Amino acid sequence: MDTDRINLHLVSDATGETLNSIARATTVQFEHAQIMHHRWSLIRTRFQLHRVLEGIEAEPGPVLSTLVDRALRAELETTCGRLNVQVVNVLDPVMNVLQACIGTQAAARPGRQYVLNADYFSRIDAMHYVLAHDDGQAQPGLAEADVVLVGVSRSSKTPTCFYLANRGIKAANVPLVPNLTEPLGLSDVKCPVIGLTLAPEALIDIRRHRLRLIGGGGQTGPMRQDSSEYVDEDAVKAELLWARRFCNARGWPTIDVTRRSIEETAATVLQLIEAWHDRQAKAAQSGPVHQSGA
Repeated sequence: MDTDRINLHLVSDATGETLNSIARATTVQFEHAQIMHHRWSLIRTRFQLHRVLEGIEAEPGPVLSTLVDRALRAELETTCGRLNVQVVNVLDPVMNVLQACIGTQAAARPGRQYVLNADYFSRIDAMHYVLAHDDGQAQPGLAEADVVLVGVSRSSKTPTCFYLANRGIKAANVPLVPNLTEPLGLSDVKCPVIGLTLAPEALIDIRRHRLRLIGGGGQTGPMRQDSSEYVDEDAVKAELLWARRFCNARGWPTIDVTRRSIEETAATVLQLIEAWHDRQAKAAQSGPVHQSGA
């Protein structure tokens, strides 16, 4: 058996997002292994499960499962036992802890985290907000933002905002452009303002890639520079230094996104939002507080 190549089956009764996250977090620790992912999502009937079992039998390998239906789980475990394939029900440890603390059994109903409730519609509303307030658009609406991200062109403001929207956060983003007047609307926001920055070399690489995609014709947003200036090392360094000083002068925290994924940047943004609200609450207890900025 080639231990450097395995089949990993992810069996879920919902979208499979939980298992995908677990698989990503764990398999990256095995750099030299070739792990083939077999994703089986929305498995809620015996007929659907039988397709999964046929797939496991055809390409045996460990199984990660989030099935909550007891009958389906039992059949999956029985078949895996017969095939001498290990199966891990990844939700069990947490479920067992919660059941012991709460004193009742969990409701074995799949997909309950995806019901169309207030949280769901909050995420949809946040997504519409990001679309309407991307790249400095609809500035009067900044007053409704939960957070405003600022930074130079190509500093990952937009993808970070969309990731935050999936968490129900109304995130607007505003470009910082040297030698232009201060962006409108930022002085009146009642939410944290956070700057995104990155190393000059990384920004130049990103911008060069962008220019190749659009045919070298320069930038299409508020920054309308000659393409050579857009990726010139000295110009980029000066632009980033100006943007950092701009944020520092206003007390806005900045996040260096050079070696951060969008998920890591968003996690830091959420921490800064929470810290901002904590400061606001403490200040409100001791007297009036200025609301804008970070």
